[in-house]
Amino acid sequence: MKDKQSKYEVPAILRADLILRTLTRQSSPMSSSDLQKACELPRSTLYLLLDSLEQRRWIEKVDDGYIIGINLYSLGMAYLRQDRLQAVFRMKAQQFVEEHNEVVQLAMLDGSDVVYLGREDAKRPVRLVSDIGSRLPAHACALGKVLLAQMKDDEVRDLLPEKLEPITSRTIASRQQLLNELARVRRDGLGLDLEEVAAGLNCFAAFIGRTHLGQSVAVSTSIPTDRLDATRSQKIQHAIVQLAKDIAQGIGR
Repeated sequence: MKDKQSKYEVPAILRADLILRTLTRQSSPMSSSDLQKACELPRSTLYLLLDSLEQRRWIEKVDDGYIIGINLYSLGMAYLRQDRLQAVFRMKAQQFVEEHNEVVQLAMLDGSDVVYLGREDAKRPVRLVSDIGSRLPAHACALGKVLLAQMKDDEVRDLLPEKLEPITSRTIASRQQLLNELARVRRDGLGLDLEEVAAGLNCFAAFIGRTHLGQSVAVSTSIPTDRLDATRSQKIQHAIVQLAKDIAQGIGR
């Protein structure tokens, strides 16, 4: 199947995609010379693509570098408006935040990564890496575990290597250990991240279901360990599972 798909790839689109993906990983404007090194494209090809992307405002020039442009952002946001998911998420997540004063996140699985689609912030701060559009390795976070748990073990084996990249000392680092954890997730209906992405931060996640467009989505909350005890942890876990059910009902699932 892979060979059949690659046969029909359009080189210009592949190169434009490479440029855009490279820019999304940057926190500041990237020069054309650095882009050329990173993308390994001929200078003439690179400049033609940069000019075309800039004309469409998929990228924008800032000083001597390039950043992702406003029109690409608008196109991406259209993805979130297609099946009422965002509207239902915002309404239900606001209710969760009002009751528990903790952040809520919405995500889907893309390959071996979790992609964040939405976030509703609480009034008190928490250090997160879940900006809309950002990614995390699925094996490391609660959202990823819940989403991977919807797959068969053989599918997970095909997707992930035997050795998994750790983010902290607590991150699951072997595929078999992850499969054991996914069995628990399927049994309990709850994904856990106990300081596996960031020290001092616990995350609880639950599966929402598939949207009308067929995307599997999940919801989570992330809470510093110093704001949790056994009683509150249980309360939050029940609440995030209920939130997932409420969102599923709201989108007709």
